[in-house]
Amino acid sequence: MDDLTIRDDLVVPATLLAWTAVRASGPGGQNVNKVASKVDLRFDFEKWAGLDEGARARLRALDGVRLDAEGRIVIVSQEYRDQVRNLAAARDRIASLVRTALVRPKKRIARKPSKASKARRVEAKRRNSEKKAARRLD
Repeated sequence: MDDLTIRDDLVVPATLLAWTAVRASGPGGQNVNKVASKVDLRFDFEKWAGLDEGARARLRALDGVRLDAEGRIVIVSQEYRDQVRNLAAARDRIASLVRTALVRPKKRIARKPSKASKARRVEAKRRNSEKKAARRLD
C-alpha cells in the first residue's frame, strides 16, 4: 500500500495503515459469497510524528470516529462491489478525518448584547404580553 497524502506538506506513511479484506454483507448476489470486497482499514495516528498534539486530541474527539482497543482509527468500507474501490474510499475517509482534525477551532469571544438588542427584546416581550392580555379580555 502507498503512503496517504493528506496535503502537499503532510503524508501518512504506509506503515501506519493496516487493512484487511473480508466478505461483505448485504445485496450483491453470488459476488458477496465469493469475493472479499469489504475493507477494514486501521490507522495508528498516535504513532504519527506529523500530527501535533492538538490535532491528535481533536481526532480522538471527532464524532463518528471509532477507535479500537489499541487506539487506532477503524474505517470499514463496503459500499462498492470491489475491494480496490472500497480501499480507496476508506483511505479518502481517513484523509478527510485528518483534514478536519487539523483545523483549529476559532476561539469564541464573549460579547455583551447591545442596548438596541436589549430594547428590541423588551419591546417584543411587551407586545407579546399585550397580545395575550387582549385574549384574556375577550
